[in-house]
Amino acid sequence: MTDCPLCNGFSELNIQCTNCSDQMEDLGKVSDYFDDYSPYMDKEIWQENSVDHEEQCAHLYHCPTCGEEHIQSVPL
Repeated sequence: MTDCPLCNGFSELNIQCTNCSDQMEDLGKVSDYFDDYSPYMDKEIWQENSVDHEEQCAHLYHCPTCGEEHIQSVPL
């Protein structure tokens, strides 16, 4: 399994809010928000338990202006 370019700081993804067109902030992996221990689980466990077995990392984006949220899948 390869590493996520966003999680590791190799690249950035600029997403504009569909509501107000402001720049959205990357809040990290969606899996980090499931429960207290999610960030510490092995990434292979997440892939085995996911419905979509393609190698992707889902990131949560948030608009600081209007509060809109968006989940973006990032290919690994």
